Amino acid sequence: MMYRGGKEVASIRFPLGSFEPKVEPTLEERQRFIQQIPSIVPTLRQIIMKCPLSQLLMPYREEGWSIQQIVHHLADNDMNAYLRFKRALTEEEPVANSYREDLWAELSDYTEVPIENSLTLLETLHFRFLILLKDLQPEDFKRTMRTQVLGSITLDIALQRFVWHNQHHIAQITSILNRENAKLHKE
Repeated sequence: MMYRGGKEVASIRFPLGSFEPKVEPTLEERQRFIQQIPSIVPTLRQIIMKCPLSQLLMPYREEGWSIQQIVHHLADNDMNAYLRFKRALTEEEPVANSYREDLWAELSDYTEVPIENSLTLLETLHFRFLILLKDLQPEDFKRTMRTQVLGSITLDIALQRFVWHNQHHIAQITSILNRENAKLHKE
């Protein structure tokens, strides 16, 4: 683990820890993952609705993304994940394209587009994803895609990563706001 200034950077960067997939989830476990999707955007809205612009532009860690960048990243990432998922349903083990999320976060839409646009996009995308998921059969979740980083993964694991990724970034946003609120109460 990396240490900087006496703080464990990994715990700030990964407040939920690393992703640990359930390789063969039960039907009930899969349903619990799916049932978490509708709460993602309302949770994000609730957390950031009272944030002044200065907080939205604050990075969650040294050399990290701002809350605004994280929200825009979630929209980009979920669009990519949704398209990869659909490709895996309709093609034989497609190669899931990766993208330079670090460079995407530096593009002007991450600074000039209001967060609400990405929240609305996420809301619509999650609605469509839920419609797609509700009609899938258990064997559909065994279909695979190939990623550069993870190799071959099932749609069960892709679904879990989708949910974990959103929760991971929500935890990052929550941690910076909690740290900032703690600073304000000390002053």
